Amino acid sequence: MLAPYCERESSEPIVEDLGIQGLQWWKEILPEIVIQKGTLVIAPTRDITELKRFSVRTNNHKTIEGSEIAHLEPDLAERFNYALFYENEAHIDPRKALIILKETLIKNGAFFADIGVPEKNFDIIIDATGIARLGKDKNIRGVRGEMLLIRSTDIQISRPIRLLHPRIPLYIVPREDNIFMVGATMIESDFNGAISARSMMEFLNAAYTLHPAFAEAEIIESGVGVRPCYPNNLPCVNRHGNHISINGFYRHGFLLSPEMAKQAVKLALE
Repeated sequence: MLAPYCERESSEPIVEDLGIQGLQWWKEILPEIVIQKGTLVIAPTRDITELKRFSVRTNNHKTIEGSEIAHLEPDLAERFNYALFYENEAHIDPRKALIILKETLIKNGAFFADIGVPEKNFDIIIDATGIARLGKDKNIRGVRGEMLLIRSTDIQISRPIRLLHPRIPLYIVPREDNIFMVGATMIESDFNGAISARSMMEFLNAAYTLHPAFAEAEIIESGVGVRPCYPNNLPCVNRHGNHISINGFYRHGFLLSPEMAKQAVKLALE
């Protein structure tokens, strides 16, 4: 998701500032994959205080009521009384984005080689290997993230929906072919094993809370990854000799990578 305003709720102001620039970069460079329909943040009636808290901690949104929610997402009509709408946010399909980025780089002269190319062959080495630096960079820690991909033809959603909960806020993001991504946990662990039963149940409960039609959805994939993070949960770019390191994106990889890449290029050209 390209959600600089929502991400401000649990991050430093710089994430919002750089994220706004990152969102603009995606719109300018790869407009064909950016879907800008905003983000809808909702909460069940029992958790409405979470919606108020989220509102106070974030910017550039408006509070909408049931009829406006139904206008934006007809399949959610009469299910929620209030929501926060961040109309300037957007989302992309990360897998499609990576494919198109690689194709674009190749067209512009980039060369992709298998692991094992001697470093001595290069004037500048940019290390963006993420969690592979765990144990080598003493400041890197792992934060486990889990997600589900489900398919349902019984419900239509056109934008990311964040469902607030006191313990684990979750989100549901639409993709092509009636597929929805449900995620994502943030667990202080570098364990990269399969998704846990607890997380699976919480994801499915969140989807069902959003709409009962998800009870009949197909579970087509579960995914687990370990995010590289620094102590302040902010990415960092630095240079030592001809080595440039760019790492620590936490959960903001696609949002902040454009601006951090610009910093890496600047260091490389010094």
